[in-house]
Amino acid sequence: MPNGLIHADSLRPHPDGLALRLTIPWYRSLWLSSVTSLELTVDGKPVPQDDLRFVLGDREYRLEELPNQSETLWFLQEHPLLVAKGERPVELGEKYEITLVGQLRLPYMQIAPGKDGAPGMYVPNFVRDSLSLTVTDADAPAPALVSDVPPAPPATDADPFRLGLTLYSASAEFRAGWYDFDGLLDRVSELGIGPGIEIVASQMVPTYPVVSDEFERTWRTAFDRHGFDASSFGANLDMGRRRDRDMTPDEEFAFSELMFRGAKKLGFPLVRIQSAKPELLRRLLPIAEELELKLAYEIHAPMGPNAEPIMKVRDTYAALDSPLLGFVADFSSTMHAMSPTLLRAVQRAGLDDEALARLQQIWATDATMQERQQEFIGYLTGRDFDPGRLGSFAHLAFNMHGHVDPREWADIMPQIMHVHAKFYDIDEHGQEPAIDYPELVRVFVEGGYRGYWSSEWEGHAFAELGEVDPLVLVRRQHDLIRTTMRSLQAV
Repeated sequence: MPNGLIHADSLRPHPDGLALRLTIPWYRSLWLSSVTSLELTVDGKPVPQDDLRFVLGDREYRLEELPNQSETLWFLQEHPLLVAKGERPVELGEKYEITLVGQLRLPYMQIAPGKDGAPGMYVPNFVRDSLSLTVTDADAPAPALVSDVPPAPPATDADPFRLGLTLYSASAEFRAGWYDFDGLLDRVSELGIGPGIEIVASQMVPTYPVVSDEFERTWRTAFDRHGFDASSFGANLDMGRRRDRDMTPDEEFAFSELMFRGAKKLGFPLVRIQSAKPELLRRLLPIAEELELKLAYEIHAPMGPNAEPIMKVRDTYAALDSPLLGFVADFSSTMHAMSPTLLRAVQRAGLDDEALARLQQIWATDATMQERQQEFIGYLTGRDFDPGRLGSFAHLAFNMHGHVDPREWADIMPQIMHVHAKFYDIDEHGQEPAIDYPELVRVFVEGGYRGYWSSEWEGHAFAELGEVDPLVLVRRQHDLIRTTMRSLQAV
């Protein structure tokens, strides 16, 4: 999805001057405290900060107030207004040159914890939009959807594992409002995807981290209609929700318990956890036992099952000795190349062929993620290329793509409770060009895995909105997985 705050239909009339209909520049809901700064220029003239207001729902904020709004959620489907006072209201059809520069921080992506009560470091997201916009009062229409997709082969009891998807796969389309929650599940059913449905709570639940009674009714009605199965509830831990300090241990526990109870309310048997701190897990285990929930820590790029931080989690699990503790295997860890979708995105952002080649060379080394990031940023700086032009991609290129040997998953197979079947592309041959799915299927079939493989298309992090239909791609990936696992059984 475009890493932008504004789009072609963003410029709106307003009695005070003009308004920009903002889109959250991320694929999960964020707290308003995540917004660090916004700078607006209209026709080359900077708008003073005192002339800007941020309007969400029925609340209006001065920009300097935003970092303090740690209790206010900017839900993924909400489009607040950035109102700029002007000499007169703009009129429909007028054209303006708009530049909007924003900086956010991602409160669940901690680079380093704070020390001595100070706030930690978090992954930043820099956004720079420079567009020629026409004043409008209408949203851009959603495109027509592909519907002539052959029916999916039926699942059988002989299949080694079950298939489903995380609704995260349609992040960009959901964010844009092309689907409401019911419509998204209808589309999943139409394409024959399922039966497993996984959600990321911070993306799908409007009252995150609390699951409301209204959302529960919507959820259960849709599940009854389509015969879906709740597979995994994705829980983030927003350690950097406040700007002045990190969460305390008590706050981490309370935040996690809220999500555990929400997962149970929706009928999930498993929660994908983000933190495996020993003391936090000790406190959460009684809650998990009460609710009969499995807790699975996600192993995600750039780490694999035997990375040092994961070995510490494995040691914690051994000490706690609970059958409720396990792992989510995310196949971003075990890629053999960088995804073409990512490479197209950074090329659009201005990288030439030499820089693309250098990016891939650095990625393929055995240096740490941070070392590779810094080497690449240093390379860009040395070529007088501002890394900020890549937005968050200068970081995400390394922490979203790992190159661990797929056979390492066998080392922890009995503890793998759920799979994120991560993918970015399906080529003309029906294969994922950067992830060896036949090998992964073989490792998991031979390892005796019998849970869900939840398709997770993460190309939305790099692709333009409307560039592909992600749910059609999920169907094609399901076809690849079914064909591969059934061919292994036939041998």
